[in-house]
Amino acid sequence: MITDPIAVTILLGTFLLLILLGFHIVFAIGIATIVTTLYIDIPLMTVAQNMVKGINVYALMAVPFFIIAGEIMGSGGISNRLIEFSNSLVGWARGGLAQVNIVASMFFGGISGSSAADTSSIGSVLIPMMKKSGYDAEFSTSVTMTSSVQGVLIPPSHNMVLFALVAGGVSIGELFLAGLVPGVLLGVALMIYVYVLAIKRKYPVGEKFNLMVAFKTFWRSILGLGTVFIVVGGVITGVFTATESAAIAVVYALIVTFFVYREIPLRELNGIMGRSIMTLSIVMILVGTSSAFGWLIAYLKIPAFISSSILGFSDSRFVVMIIVLVLLLILGMFMDMASLILIMTPILLPIVTQVGVDPVHFGVIMMLALGVGLVTPPVGSTLFIGSAIGKVSIERLSVSMLPFYAIMVITLLLITFIPELVLFVPNLLMK
Repeated sequence: MITDPIAVTILLGTFLLLILLGFHIVFAIGIATIVTTLYIDIPLMTVAQNMVKGINVYALMAVPFFIIAGEIMGSGGISNRLIEFSNSLVGWARGGLAQVNIVASMFFGGISGSSAADTSSIGSVLIPMMKKSGYDAEFSTSVTMTSSVQGVLIPPSHNMVLFALVAGGVSIGELFLAGLVPGVLLGVALMIYVYVLAIKRKYPVGEKFNLMVAFKTFWRSILGLGTVFIVVGGVITGVFTATESAAIAVVYALIVTFFVYREIPLRELNGIMGRSIMTLSIVMILVGTSSAFGWLIAYLKIPAFISSSILGFSDSRFVVMIIVLVLLLILGMFMDMASLILIMTPILLPIVTQVGVDPVHFGVIMMLALGVGLVTPPVGSTLFIGSAIGKVSIERLSVSMLPFYAIMVITLLLITFIPELVLFVPNLLMK
């Protein structure tokens, strides 16, 4: 039972009102927390203490390093090399450029860990190229955005780090490995759909497969792909922690970008660091305010109320997971991914574990469910980036995305109800 229904109403009502009024999620969370804290007569110092407690975590240092590494690699010619390599692998197929788009996102997602970064980097090259080759603008943009969601699944993903921190006791290494198969599965599902559609619409075919070209482009891109092997390999073998691997990834990215590829001058580092700091500042203040918000939610016993309500309705694993998925998909349409991870994980994780869902499994489910929200209106950040790059209105793009939404939801259902798709690799390599 909720301890104070009026306080809960104030907390959630203030939060929703501020969101509807257009306040940034950070301010909505912070103001709602402060107003409710004043109402229940708890010292505001408690809010400050919980904010500091939320960000004073060693493992959280991995997040800024991953953000910086992704910015460096995304700015230094890595994406062009990955596109060339992807083109040598799948460019020969019907709808080859669309296939290249998906495979390149699969590779680049493993470097940036960000859907938005993937769409910005890969999309700025491939969307104009696809449009010139006769592909519809809506289709070109939709493929780019949907394939970019692979970035939140394929390691390293800073969102997985956030989940591990909030969940407590969940191995970041296991989460990284658990995202591999779902990420590839999403990519394969998209490639099948694109191939069928390309035949129907008679999209162009690229050059024939050439093993020598594939080898040469792989060799040109191998240093960029090395980031994934450094991070994932180091973490799962226990050579270094996720934070240490992220720091090493930054040093490696600096060397590869500025001293090996040398496609941008060293002076560009200032701009890269500036963009990284802007992103990081949003993430860190979000972590702090969400920590205080989460503490207040726990204090008011909202998680226990939601848990008893859902489990009181049904204790069937199937029914509970359907309810959780619908909730995540709806919330993902209106709130930022990182904030939902920080707020909803402490609420939903105890519920799903009671019906037998492994925490690592749920972490990957949450990544994909909220990843769908990145490309859905009204607030999907990747949707707006794709719209700007593809020069397509949000309305037209949302209609074009309908079959792609279906593919993502089907993939989500598969990884939800076939746990082996998620847990096979971590069980094989880490247990």
